[in-house]
Amino acid sequence: MTRWEQAAIVGVGLIGGSIGLALRRSGLARRIIGVGRSAANLQKAIARGAIDQLVLESAGELPEVDLVIVCTPVDHVAKHVAWWASSSAQGALLTDAGSTKARIVSDVDQQLHTQNPRQTRFIGSHPLAGSEKTGVEFARENLFDGRVVVITPSDHTAPSAIEEVEVLWKSLGAGVISMTPTAHDEAVAATSHLPHVISSALAAVTPSDLLKLAAGGWLDTTRIAAGDIALWQQILLENREPVLAALTKYETELNSWRRALEQRDAAAIETLLQQGKTIRDAVGN
Repeated sequence: MTRWEQAAIVGVGLIGGSIGLALRRSGLARRIIGVGRSAANLQKAIARGAIDQLVLESAGELPEVDLVIVCTPVDHVAKHVAWWASSSAQGALLTDAGSTKARIVSDVDQQLHTQNPRQTRFIGSHPLAGSEKTGVEFARENLFDGRVVVITPSDHTAPSAIEEVEVLWKSLGAGVISMTPTAHDEAVAATSHLPHVISSALAAVTPSDLLKLAAGGWLDTTRIAAGDIALWQQILLENREPVLAALTKYETELNSWRRALEQRDAAAIETLLQQGKTIRDAVGN
C-alpha cells in the first residue's frame, strides 16, 4: 500500500541505498528520488534499483516530495532538513539517519520554529544497522530486518510524525525505540562510539610485522576500525562529551585489569572475565 507518493533520500550510500531498496520492497513509496553531489554515484543507485530518479544537490530547484530521509554526515543533516522544509509538500515528513541526535534535533527545531512555510514535520531517527563498508554497492533491502531504529522526538515533534516514522521503519523491517535526543547520544556513546575508538586504538598499536599472526579475535575486534574516517571523525566530535564519559568508565575498567595482572590475582581476573562474558552472553549472536 502506497503511503508516500514521492520520497527523497539525501545521501545514497550504504544506509540511504538500503532505505531505497527496503522502501521499494515495502511498496510504501510510489517514487524514490536520490539526492547527492555525485551523478556517477546516483547512477549506481539507479542501477541497483535503490532510486528511480536522481537530483544533484547543485540543482536550483528541489522536487516536491512528501517524505525526506537525510542520510548525510551528521554535521550536514540540519542544513539539508532546512533546505527540504522550504520545498517539500505541505506537511511532509522529514527524518534522518544520523548517529548523533541532540544537536541535530535542537538545530532543526529552532529552524522549523522560525521558518517553516510548508508546515513540514521533523523527527530524528537513528537506524542501528550498518557496516564498515560504505557505498551504495553494499546496500541491501534487508539491512534493517530485525534491527532497532531509535527515534528521538522532542517537545516540538508533532504526534503524527511519531506515528508515521514508526510506520516507516517498521515497514522497512526494524523495531522502533523512542528516546530523548540526549539519552540517545549517551547510550550510543557506550554501545557504538566507544567500541569504534577501542577498535581503532587496538588496530593502531598492533605492530605491522605481527599482522600475519592476526586471527579471529583480532579481526573481529578491529573490523569496525576499517570504517569511513571522515564519517567517524564527525560522529566522535559531535558526540564528544558522552564519548569522553564512556572513555572514563572504560579506563577505570582497564585499570582493574592492570591491577589484577600486576598482582597475579587469579580470582580478580576470573571475576573480570566473568563480568564481560555475562554481558556478552546476554546479547546472544
